[in-house]
Amino acid sequence: FFLFFIVLSFERTTTRALIVQVPSSPPLAPSLCLSARACAAPVVPSSRREVQPRGRKEAPSQSLDMAIMGRATWAVLFSFCSFFLAIGVQAGGSARFLLGARDHRYQEAELVPLYANKVGPFHNPSETYHYYDLPFCKPSNLKHKSEDLGEVLEGDRMVTTLYNVSFKIDKKEEKLCSVKLEPEQLQKFRRAVEQDYYYQMFFDDLPLWGFVGKIQADERREDHYFLFTHVHFEIFYNEDRVIEIGVGTGSDKAVDITKDDSVDVDFTFSVSWLETNITFDHRMEKYQKYSFLPQHLEIHWFSIINSCVTVLLLTGFLATILMRVLKNDFVKYTKEDEEDPEETGWKYIHGDVFRFPPQRNLFAAVIGSGSQLLVLMLCIFGLALVGVFYPYNRGALNTACLVIYALTAGISGYVSAHLYRQMGGEKWVRNLLLTASLFCGPLFLVFCFNNSVAIAYRATAALPFGTILIIAVIWALVTFPLTVLGGIAGKNNKGEFYAPCRTNKYPREIPALPWYRKAIPQMCMAGFLPFSAIYIELYYIFASVWGHKIYTIYSILFIVFIILIIVTAFITVALTYFQLAVEDHEWWWRSVFCGGSTGFFIFGYCFYYYHARSDMTGLMQTSFFFGYMLCACYAFFLMLGAVGFRSSLLFVRHIYRAIKCE
Repeated sequence: FFLFFIVLSFERTTTRALIVQVPSSPPLAPSLCLSARACAAPVVPSSRREVQPRGRKEAPSQSLDMAIMGRATWAVLFSFCSFFLAIGVQAGGSARFLLGARDHRYQEAELVPLYANKVGPFHNPSETYHYYDLPFCKPSNLKHKSEDLGEVLEGDRMVTTLYNVSFKIDKKEEKLCSVKLEPEQLQKFRRAVEQDYYYQMFFDDLPLWGFVGKIQADERREDHYFLFTHVHFEIFYNEDRVIEIGVGTGSDKAVDITKDDSVDVDFTFSVSWLETNITFDHRMEKYQKYSFLPQHLEIHWFSIINSCVTVLLLTGFLATILMRVLKNDFVKYTKEDEEDPEETGWKYIHGDVFRFPPQRNLFAAVIGSGSQLLVLMLCIFGLALVGVFYPYNRGALNTACLVIYALTAGISGYVSAHLYRQMGGEKWVRNLLLTASLFCGPLFLVFCFNNSVAIAYRATAALPFGTILIIAVIWALVTFPLTVLGGIAGKNNKGEFYAPCRTNKYPREIPALPWYRKAIPQMCMAGFLPFSAIYIELYYIFASVWGHKIYTIYSILFIVFIILIIVTAFITVALTYFQLAVEDHEWWWRSVFCGGSTGFFIFGYCFYYYHARSDMTGLMQTSFFFGYMLCACYAFFLMLGAVGFRSSLLFVRHIYRAIKCE
């Protein structure tokens, strides 16, 4: 904010000094023009505009101040984004480092920290609980590890344990504790074993997992519940650094907890240290290699290439047909201009095609929010391609999304306010409020419901009040002010809406159309082709976000995303042309719905994945899956809808600029 006032004061002072030197009464001489627009001839408003801006003419100094205000606002937006983006990248790149870089070196017999994170059903990745919700051996002086915002959003809750693991010191078998499990505690363990509970720990920032127990049938085919009471750690080291860790459970030391009788249990552990040649800088490559086995990776590449080739062939085929049709149209309309017959086809509605759509406020907010989400996706892909999101560091992804969304809020405000002003809107305050809440509002409602369910379950996914307050402060002090600043810059941008043809005073009547020309059939056709380009990749993404697989090949995902944008733009342009060819001039909202219809297909895929490709159960996991996927599909709708509108607008301007309109 200090930078904002410094830049603004400097610009205003410079402007006043320049204005004093310029005479106000005579016309500006070319040598004294401050910009090309000041020396240009006055612009005559287009006759197609039905309502002209009201109010007195601005003085030169006031107009110049508004221009300087716009440039100063953009300078501040750039400074804010550059400063906070650097902070976000730094935070995202070190989100999982529980220890500093110097703390990863150990002396022999030095204690290496091991933190317990959470437990939960294996098939319900969002339903996780505190580690000591199960009656494991608990230290008397329990300490919680401080976590950053991304880790809290991920549901991580680090706590200390009784495991005493010293560097390069082998232990055959050491007792952790001896407890007497009462019927209530046995019931908790049986429920955990029945639902395939797993636990997650971190040893020197390396993740490790293990199952709580197992179910085994006896000779009579009766199920027995066994609790794993022994844990074996196999640790690899290189000089004074920890490189790799594996965990195993002693099945021979499992305790039968089928009955409700009290049981005395000894929890034990063992440690073995092995030397390896892998360096510390490459210790995370193990998890990257685990993400896709070689045979799966080959199938993955083949499927992606096959999908891309199919989509590109279809796109090229449609592009060829569309260009041929357009060429014939241009030739026909050129001959008609010479002979002056009755107009037909898309030229017939040249006086209505640039008529602004209804609900201009909402339309501008949709385009602004979609533009912001598109920039957000590009920034996320940029961070992913440079290696910020390494395996098992999804907390960094949460942090990056939150920070970048807050910093790009000025884009949505600028695009929305500028488009709204071009369409003759005057309620720009309402426009900014709608833009700021168009995506955050539904997301907040879904979060409130899911967080209430998580609180009822006492799960770690329930955000603490302090975290919710931090997110609210970020929105109130960063996101919303940047939206307002961007809106001010967009409102002060004096660029007029470019329309090659003037708009008639009264709209033409749209002729009766067959059912397949309606909005819903057109949306189905528009969303199918882009969805076919990404549906193979969706399984891997879902298995990573809503499962325990790892996704590391961001280059393929980025290629698929670019193909999605290109195919969405092209199919929307093609459907817009077919709509105009039947003399239907209401293409503005149709282009948004056709472009964003891929989001409906993705949400439909969510039902298929939930029922056919996963074993998720329970109210909490179901609400989290469908709630947050609904928000993600809504974000895709806004983003691809903005892409569809922009591409259709460029196409419509191009074809009507190429013909002679009366």
